[in-house]
Amino acid sequence: MSTSSETVTAPAAPAPKAVRGTRLAFRSAVLGHPDAPVLDGVDLEVAPGEILTVVGASGCGKSTLLRTLAGLLPPLGGAAEVDGGPLTGPSADRALVFQEDALLPWRTLRGNVELPLAIRGVPRAERRSRAESWLARVGLSVQAGQLPHRVSGGQRQRAQLARALADSPRAVLMDEPFGALDAQTRSGMQDLLVEVLRGTGATVVFVTHDVDEALFLGDRVALLGAGRVSAVREVPRPRDRAAFDDPARAALRRDILTSLGS
Repeated sequence: MSTSSETVTAPAAPAPKAVRGTRLAFRSAVLGHPDAPVLDGVDLEVAPGEILTVVGASGCGKSTLLRTLAGLLPPLGGAAEVDGGPLTGPSADRALVFQEDALLPWRTLRGNVELPLAIRGVPRAERRSRAESWLARVGLSVQAGQLPHRVSGGQRQRAQLARALADSPRAVLMDEPFGALDAQTRSGMQDLLVEVLRGTGATVVFVTHDVDEALFLGDRVALLGAGRVSAVREVPRPRDRAAFDDPARAALRRDILTSLGS
């Protein structure tokens, strides 16, 4: 994936359709594959409209937790819930965003954003309008007709974000989506994510191994380690990069790093 630096800006565009964020929860859940449980006794609730970031070392179960919320892995024990009922499988209400952009190489960026809408049977004119609106929001109006290999890694991730949000999901599940980007592009993508989510109402679960990213994006941070959710911590606000010097935030960062053994 290209990791060239770029400035990420979101130009003015029509406001996104507001949705009611979904409530996600685990109740004494055991997560993983039948022959390889990864997390045990998970009790965790994500409030509607909240951004929950999840941090932990490689192999600790972050992606397993996310894929269970997406409905791709059933819990091995306990329960996974959506809005108080059992979570039984994938749903268009829960969009999944990967580290690899997963764009179809033969479709333009616009075509990729339109794809889930087309699968759902959204009329052509409406899906074109919604795709172009979201491409404008992520700063890709000019590149809308380009194929993925003709744009940078950061631009492909912006297109993937537009594709995930174009269908107005009630939850967005993000698996280290900026992990392959260089530091400058990654910072810009974090700012863009906060900007484009504003007003959508969507619940977000964002997996990362980067503590600073987790603290910038999250309303709360869940720590994974030793096969369990070891802690869930509130993040001081405001959401401001300059606030990393704030004593409360700095103390929380030290505590998280200590808990993770860093």
